[in-house]
Amino acid sequence: MVRKIIIIVVSIAILAGGFLLKTKLSDSKKPPLKKKEKQITAVYVQPVKNGNVAIEMTATGKLTAKNRVELYAEVQGIMTSSSGNFKAGERYAKGSRLVTIDSEVYRAGLMAQKSSLQNMVTAALADIRLDFPDAFERWNSFLSALDMKNTLPALPEPASDKEKLFITGRNIYTTYYNVKNMELTLAKYSLSAPFDGILIEALVTPGTLIRPGQKLGTLIQTSVYEMEMPVSISMIEYLKVGQRVALHATNKANSAWTGKVTRINAMVNAGTQTINVYIEVSGAGLEEGMFLEAKIAATEIENAFEIDRSVLFSKNQVYVAKDSLLVQKTVETKYFNERTVVVIGLTDNDLVLTKMPPSSFPGMKIAVLEN
Repeated sequence: MVRKIIIIVVSIAILAGGFLLKTKLSDSKKPPLKKKEKQITAVYVQPVKNGNVAIEMTATGKLTAKNRVELYAEVQGIMTSSSGNFKAGERYAKGSRLVTIDSEVYRAGLMAQKSSLQNMVTAALADIRLDFPDAFERWNSFLSALDMKNTLPALPEPASDKEKLFITGRNIYTTYYNVKNMELTLAKYSLSAPFDGILIEALVTPGTLIRPGQKLGTLIQTSVYEMEMPVSISMIEYLKVGQRVALHATNKANSAWTGKVTRINAMVNAGTQTINVYIEVSGAGLEEGMFLEAKIAATEIENAFEIDRSVLFSKNQVYVAKDSLLVQKTVETKYFNERTVVVIGLTDNDLVLTKMPPSSFPGMKIAVLEN
């Protein structure tokens, strides 16, 4: 019995010793704990030097011809000819015929009405000689000037109400103004170019039946163009009519023109909070639909500094480096360029970031690298 007890005790002691030995060996394999070190991020900065910052507004817009005419027909008939081929790209000199519509039938009706007027005045001359001898010479001269091939001469002015009533009773006034109206309508059978220009759209050809209200084409003047430029309402006060504008084509190297502000709209675009400014420009190489970039030296902002837009966050916050830490600072934004923003509120010699480090936060440990 005693022997069994001794065997059990010895066995337990061996097991306990083995367990303790295993634990000691396992603990000896664990690497020693290292002391955690704070990471330091390198940042690029530039010292602030406040001063007057010139504001140059830049925008891109499309050129449109300042003078353009949408050609519409006011009469009906067959198109007969024009001084050119009436095709897109055709150039026309001022006063040259753009479109001619067959007017023979209408012209014959006009001649008939003129003949009726001539007969009425001739029949009234005998009574005018008797009742209004002072007016006879005036009406006789009018009849002599009445030519079937030329436009109507001006009507003689009546010397008295009695003479006016006499002429009215003979239906001369009514017939005269009917003829005058027909002459004005006849002039619409032929359309002439109001300026030297080029046809950019042609919708009819000779032989086409033209109806009143039908669009025939579009003529533009190629010597003067306009560009619409949206400008922020905060900067519109710095612009004025007549101000010079530097322009260059977005797709042509070394191209440059000088334009001027001709109009400033009074309506604000609700979506973009901008106002359209219109710039007039002329010169060789300009074409309808061409895209130009405009630069306007608007004004100067005093005691300001220009920083990269990428370092601005939360609309008006920037980081400056101070004592190897990032310090958050509030600024007032004055004007946004394509890549930079003009701000006020920074102090001279502040070290403002030029690039935003990842996962930055106020109090972040940094190493300063000056640009």
